[in-house]
Amino acid sequence: MFDKLLNTDKELFLYLNNLGSETWDPIWLAITHEYTFAPLYALLLYLIYKKRGVPTLVISLIVIVCMVTFTDQMTNVVKDTVQRFRPCRTEGVMEYMRYIAARCGRYGFFSGHSSNTMAAAIFAGLVLKPFYKNAIYFLMCWSLIVAYSRVYVGVHYPLDLVCGLTFGALCGFGFYKLFTYIVKRRGLATF
Repeated sequence: MFDKLLNTDKELFLYLNNLGSETWDPIWLAITHEYTFAPLYALLLYLIYKKRGVPTLVISLIVIVCMVTFTDQMTNVVKDTVQRFRPCRTEGVMEYMRYIAARCGRYGFFSGHSSNTMAAAIFAGLVLKPFYKNAIYFLMCWSLIVAYSRVYVGVHYPLDLVCGLTFGALCGFGFYKLFTYIVKRRGLATF
């Protein structure tokens, strides 16, 4: 059954990856680049500052740094433990795929881009929810687009994305709970 799941994952990867075209490649390469969304992160931090003030912004920054460090390091631990080769390194897959990424790392399960962006989306969406009710949906869609870009450029299977997004959502929620605990203990806000 597990082999069937992995085979289906490879087939779905090849289908989705081969939907790409040279016309769209620059856009997806930009989406998958880790610094493309720095202005979005800056905007989210500005909104937290504007709606919640400097002390809460400082707590947010500390929690965000811890959250990103945790998700990133746990992703690496899982990658090194599972050791599932990326599609761009898998015989029987790499011959049939489109590969446009700048580089192909060794192991891909699970996606760090997916886990980090979903953690950020859930965390920021929940922090800003009292002021911008629909922001979380926009941020989750953004995370899904970034996740798909990893299949498009040829470095992750769909299962890598699903697991990364799930882990990221759990981390984002957990670190949001930590944030609310600290903020309440400091008497800075009520939720």
